[in-house]
Amino acid sequence: MHISPLIVQTIDEPKGVLNMQKGLQAITGKMDINKDLIFLLVIGGLYSLGIFLSNTFVNIYLWKQAGDYVTIAVYNLGVYIFQPITFILAGKIAKKVDRIIVLRLGVIFLSLFFLSVLIIGEHSAKYNFILGSLLGIGFGFYWLAYNVLTFEITEPETRDFFNGFLGVLQSFGGMVGPLAAGVIISKMTDNIGYTTIFAISFTMFIFAVICSFFLNRRKAEGSFYFRHILSERHRNRNWKKILHAHTFQGLREGIFLFVITIWVFISTKSEFSLGVFNLCLSGFSFVFYFIATKFIKPSRRKKAILTGGLILFGAIFIILFYKSYLFLILYATLVGIAYPIINVPYASLTYDVIGKANQAKELRVEYIVVRELFVNIGRVFSILVFLLSLFFFSTKIIPVLLVVFGSGHLFVYLFTKNVFLKQSDEKKVLLKEQMADEKNR
Repeated sequence: MHISPLIVQTIDEPKGVLNMQKGLQAITGKMDINKDLIFLLVIGGLYSLGIFLSNTFVNIYLWKQAGDYVTIAVYNLGVYIFQPITFILAGKIAKKVDRIIVLRLGVIFLSLFFLSVLIIGEHSAKYNFILGSLLGIGFGFYWLAYNVLTFEITEPETRDFFNGFLGVLQSFGGMVGPLAAGVIISKMTDNIGYTTIFAISFTMFIFAVICSFFLNRRKAEGSFYFRHILSERHRNRNWKKILHAHTFQGLREGIFLFVITIWVFISTKSEFSLGVFNLCLSGFSFVFYFIATKFIKPSRRKKAILTGGLILFGAIFIILFYKSYLFLILYATLVGIAYPIINVPYASLTYDVIGKANQAKELRVEYIVVRELFVNIGRVFSILVFLLSLFFFSTKIIPVLLVVFGSGHLFVYLFTKNVFLKQSDEKKVLLKEQMADEKNR
């Protein structure tokens, strides 16, 4: 349903939002928490709940139909090929129209993905690449808009808080979503449980679209200078190091996002046990995002990234040698602790590098697009290596691949440790004014 922007602008700010704003300001002290920041957090929370409820189990749904790693890998390959392509397209659109529209396009395509899975049903494995491509398009539109809006709505002093609180919401979705899905699937016969959770996710994204109408409209002007920002890495050392870090981040994410899920299901033969696994992982993330937000200050960012990277890498060896469910839960616990310690400082450092880069105000969209391109280059590369390794060496090669690609976040530290942001007081004031300018557009 189309709602006129003029009508949306006359809608009073919901009392719930005002109460939430007061509550968040009570937590953060004097920090400015505006309406747009709150709605962006709400949309992020709905997205996380919808994705965590179903996306984990799409891999299992396909595995139960096909029973092989290749089908799952090709599905994920479709996601990570079309996600960066859509990022570039979304970046061009975001320079021409309201970026809120780009956000809605992402949510609509995500809704279409789950609707397609509902319609295709038991034949989904035959259309694995097409379904992955549809999901990748949804991710591309959504995350381009969400990342750009995050850059515009947050300021350096609110960025750590926003990333931390978003992490809390994502962890909450990660706790509630998979566990609820596991209960629903285990209690219902045949594939009725899967149909139910996919339908619920579809509804979550509809609510996210509705929330987007409460965000202030934000338009960007000018042309899309993708190649210029891509080549900026040759002139800006900090930008080059951040891009290399994101490539190695993608190397780990490419195969870990589905291999571990399959391992847990093979080990337990139970969707409910997979839900409990994700509950433990996200439960510890929920707690440690609060801790990371409070204690990881800018001066501690690099040490935190190293600490989290070491925990993440060390956790791999637990499940390589001991594949019992108990050790899988221990692995989930360590990963749940490690990710907040890495993500809060890493995300903030990335946005700070972009914020201080050449023409950051005018070309912020291009910076976000290029960053995501490098993340997905890493993801696609690791999945292609995974598929080739299965072809030549069979599934026995998987533990070796987990160790090799599992070291990704250690390389993230090696690149970010040499990122230095030195500015004069005058430049700091100028940047702050520019970001405030964008926030109030």
